[in-house]
Amino acid sequence: MVYQKIMQQIILASTSPYRRALLEKLAIPFICASPDIDETPHPGENARDLVIRLAENKARALAAQYPAHLIIGSDQVCVLEDTITGKPYNKVNATRQLQQASGKCVSFFTGLALFNSATQNMQSIAEPFDVYFRALTQTEISGYLDKEQPWNCAGSFKSEGLGITLFERLSGRDPNALIGLPLIALTHMLRQEGINPLTV
Repeated sequence: MVYQKIMQQIILASTSPYRRALLEKLAIPFICASPDIDETPHPGENARDLVIRLAENKARALAAQYPAHLIIGSDQVCVLEDTITGKPYNKVNATRQLQQASGKCVSFFTGLALFNSATQNMQSIAEPFDVYFRALTQTEISGYLDKEQPWNCAGSFKSEGLGITLFERLSGRDPNALIGLPLIALTHMLRQEGINPLTV
């Protein structure tokens, strides 16, 4: 009966296949639902504040539909030379992003929110992760993009795939954050709500 209760409780406010695959690692039942929010940055808003606000808004957006649930919201941006960068959506933009990142450090911020729609309790953080790119040739950039086509990935790469070949090193607490869902932080938040993936 505990299994059934948890299966009804947890909602992932995302249709991202990457976030879904990450959450499946915890081996707890959940369902995905698409939040409908405006993701436009506010004037002067920094990357940390932006991803926390969007993660919280995504979780709250589903509260009316799921009034007695634990709702997970997440959002991610990358920052290169103090400029917030999002998804490229096409090869031209992805090429430009990787050219700019070549030989530099790109900082990722992944916002994570866990909202209890029954109690209105909100937990949220921005998880940082730094990616140090090696110097890339145009041939490498073009070859990578042709092979992996990361058009819907912030930063124009998939670190869980061939994108790992673009880097000198990675620095951060949780490599899952780079893919889009910080599982170390999420399991802490879930435990605060009485759900431990190791004991359910």
